[in-house]
Amino acid sequence: MSKFSSKLRGGFTLIELMIVVAIIGILAAIAIPNFVRFQLRSKSSEGKTNLAAIRTSEESYFAEYGTYINATGSPAAANVPPSAKQAFVDAGVAGNNFDTIGWQPEGQVYFQYGVIVAGTDYMADAQADIDNDGALQHWGYARSLTTPPVLIGGTYGCAGVWDSAAAAATLANQVGPCDGTSGMSLF
Repeated sequence: MSKFSSKLRGGFTLIELMIVVAIIGILAAIAIPNFVRFQLRSKSSEGKTNLAAIRTSEESYFAEYGTYINATGSPAAANVPPSAKQAFVDAGVAGNNFDTIGWQPEGQVYFQYGVIVAGTDYMADAQADIDNDGALQHWGYARSLTTPPVLIGGTYGCAGVWDSAAAAATLANQVGPCDGTSGMSLF
């Protein structure tokens, strides 16, 4: 009878446990970089979505009043620490701000936004260091390519959207990265 009772006792061997730990390690090595990449992509989408909303607000304001509105870089300071959200506070003066065109993002933001008007053209810009590498990502919308670059937070944005085929910021009337490195976050 003792032979049968020893066979009924079971458990995992050290080898089996090591194999399970190795499999979990391999899965984590694959999953974590993908998770970080998707997280950075979602942070970048905030800038693109808000720029499209700013464009819509500017065009609506122009349709009603016949002019576009400048908007000072808002929030006034870049996000600190770089990859953290902050409350959006319109830094412009009355009549020359995002409130005038009726735009305000929902909740906190990663990016700093600004608009500059030149005659019947304008450029909206967003910048943030979402991957905490010390380099700002620049996203923008240029109504045409004659608009000067936006100055927000002491840094110039772009006067056109990056065209990878031309290797230059030559695209107008669309939201996108201002240079070849924006949207290519490091992690």
